[in-house]
Amino acid sequence: MMLGYALRTIRARKGGFLGAFVALMCAAALITACGTFLETGLRGTIRTERYAAAPVLVSADQNVHRTTVKHKKGKTKVKHKAKPIAERAWLPRAIGKRLDGVPGVGTVVPELTFLAEPLLPGAGAGAGAGAGDADRPAYGHAWSSAALTPFKIIDGRAPRAATDLVIDRGLADRARLAPGDRLTVQSTQAPRTYRVTGIAAPDHRKAALAHQTALFFSAREAERLADRPGQVTAFGVLPTEGTSVDALRAAVKKALRGTTAQVSSGDGRGPVEFLDAAGARVKLVSMGGAMGGTSLLVAVLVVVGTFALSIQQRHRELALLRAVAATPRQVRALLGREALLVGAAAGTLGSLAGIPLGALLYGEFGDSGVVPATLDRVVSVFPPLAAVAATVCGAWAAARLSARRIARIRPGEALAEARVERARPSWARVAAGLFFLAGGVVLVLVLSVLRTEPASTPVTFLAVVVLAVAVSLLGPLLVRGAAALLGHLLLRRTGPTGRLAHANLRGNAARMAAAVTPLVLLIGMTCTVLFVQPTLTAAARAQARDGVRADWTLTAPGPGVPEQAARRLRAADGVGAVTEVVRTTVRVGLDKYPAQGVTPAGLTRTWDPDVTAGTLTSFGAGDIAVSELAADQLGLAPGSRLALRLGDGTPATLTVRAVYARGLGFGDLTMAHDLVARHVDNPLAATVLVQSDRTKEQLAAVLKKFPQVRVESADAVDRLQAERGQSSADVNLLAMGLVLAFTAIAVVNTLAMSVSERVREFALLRLAGATRRQVLRMLRAEALSVLLIATALGSGVAFAVLTAFSVGMTGSAAPVALPLLYAAVVAGAGLLALAATALPGRAALRPLPVTMTTAKE
Repeated sequence: MMLGYALRTIRARKGGFLGAFVALMCAAALITACGTFLETGLRGTIRTERYAAAPVLVSADQNVHRTTVKHKKGKTKVKHKAKPIAERAWLPRAIGKRLDGVPGVGTVVPELTFLAEPLLPGAGAGAGAGAGDADRPAYGHAWSSAALTPFKIIDGRAPRAATDLVIDRGLADRARLAPGDRLTVQSTQAPRTYRVTGIAAPDHRKAALAHQTALFFSAREAERLADRPGQVTAFGVLPTEGTSVDALRAAVKKALRGTTAQVSSGDGRGPVEFLDAAGARVKLVSMGGAMGGTSLLVAVLVVVGTFALSIQQRHRELALLRAVAATPRQVRALLGREALLVGAAAGTLGSLAGIPLGALLYGEFGDSGVVPATLDRVVSVFPPLAAVAATVCGAWAAARLSARRIARIRPGEALAEARVERARPSWARVAAGLFFLAGGVVLVLVLSVLRTEPASTPVTFLAVVVLAVAVSLLGPLLVRGAAALLGHLLLRRTGPTGRLAHANLRGNAARMAAAVTPLVLLIGMTCTVLFVQPTLTAAARAQARDGVRADWTLTAPGPGVPEQAARRLRAADGVGAVTEVVRTTVRVGLDKYPAQGVTPAGLTRTWDPDVTAGTLTSFGAGDIAVSELAADQLGLAPGSRLALRLGDGTPATLTVRAVYARGLGFGDLTMAHDLVARHVDNPLAATVLVQSDRTKEQLAAVLKKFPQVRVESADAVDRLQAERGQSSADVNLLAMGLVLAFTAIAVVNTLAMSVSERVREFALLRLAGATRRQVLRMLRAEALSVLLIATALGSGVAFAVLTAFSVGMTGSAAPVALPLLYAAVVAGAGLLALAATALPGRAALRPLPVTMTTAKE
């Protein structure tokens, strides 16, 4: 029976349920989109390209491991954890000998993969593999490993001499190259010009290389460029005739037992080939979880407010039900069933819309470089089902929570209370609001002591949501207090419309609070998203700017500045010091730290990281300098020994020589350049700092054999920091864009519902002598008052959170808030508020007043 009543109620009050339906549908779409990211990170397939013809692949372990054993109450618990390393780990070539003679093993093909970027005439230095195709990285290989794809020569011949080169057909077509042409390649060494002797293409039965460009060198030249004596990237294992892949894999694993080598087959080969795709899976899991969690919290907050407003609009109807003997349980059941029906319909449509929405956002992530193209997006029924379940449960819970008060009032009071808003919120609501306010304060205090970005970022957005929940619960009290202040300062002085707006604010504080809450969330969340990264970037730029003593900086588009360019500059007259800077990420235990390698000779003449303990004057190959953050976390001081894993997983133990303050600008760990460069995929310097009294033109003349290297002023380091910060800001804004869009929709939705319920009120005002223009002016005054209150509260929330973030990350209670950007946020919120108020208001005032007063609810 209740289900039938619920269906009839929804059909009769379509407009009243429309707001809740839109909010729930958007929530389901968000949850579905985030769920696809999470599932892609967990189950996404990375298809192999380069190793398509090698059914079994032997590679080095790409993780660092830690095993802990705990003994408690006579039981032993063994816990194993693994974290990926930043660079490619290499295998000893001798491991291949263990596979000789293994049953089922036909051919063992060693593979070398190294940086080899073609510098195309007219495309600009560093244009990448092809005419400006920066999304297709280029790698060099020895021609002897072409069988792993397999590649076949389709024009010309294989490379024999050191200056011979075979390119793939994709590069030949894009750059219009043919056998006999010359091509300059920037590899791990100085740029070198090769003669194209052949063009190769994968076997016709295999797919072409879609996500990379392959350049093949002679075996000796490939070994020189890889610069890894006695090591290989991987071994491709081809079976003998009649041997299955499973049998081959088992035989290879048995032969390599006792070594750290990893054996892969099938889809397991893709992560070995595309390391960035494997790392992106971890990033997608964390991103999907963070976005999904934030989306769910925002959705619950918005949906509860929407249902509360919807039920508030139906107080008269529900009071009549109580007056004719409906029990509280029956009222709650009716509202619960209505919510289930609306939630199921909205969840179904929203989850279907979330699939293309997730695809659109996934494409944007791919374009920005967050997700590599080699990671295939996974779409299954699980995210939509989870979205529908979450939406239905959220709608039911929101309706039941919102119905508690109306369902519990005595029948004799029902009709009277339906006409007048309760003077104050319930003590339970106030207590819950104070609880969330205390929780928000605790999160802000915790945020002020967090000093790493991965730890502080989720707490930052969680603090905004929790404080917005507190505003939602305490909203009637806040609106009533703000209304008194606004009335005294402004509204009472603006004539009859201002006094009417003030009366509505004070007399309908709960309704106005429902409109304030999404605006607070929109302004607070948007300001936080927009200003978190600029706060961090500004501090990093200031540290980098203050820490560079050099006169000039060398930069190069593409992979970087080759060591030979720096060496040539050191030998030039008038050059005092040349410091190469190469960047990487290392692991201390399982913790990840940004690190850099710098040239020790003359270091203090070009670089000042603000040393607070120790000295850099005797910095050498076995030494390390650490930031104050790393020193605090790891308990280090000058003279301490630090064991770590370099970028490719190689263990190293170094002596701490100095502790410095400018960790944001220069990374947490600093080692000798040669040590770091030997253990990274790209050993070219990101920047080179030069101390010299020579002019820019004179230095450029010394480097004329390196046309891609540019001589710039020392503030180029500052510019590079800004570019890195902008990239992170774009990712954060893209990741939170859906949440912000949903919040903006909620603002329009809530304000429109709030206005549309006031048809009878507007009619009475018209009958009492108010003109249509005066009523609209009153609505604008109310909307501006709501905007002022929301701006004050939202800005206060954002300022508190950003200040705590700044204290923790930079040590300064001075977050960066760009005035024009802040003004744009407030203006955008104001436009939404005014539009969502004016348009429904005009529609509500269109019928005749007499008609509106006699209309059925």
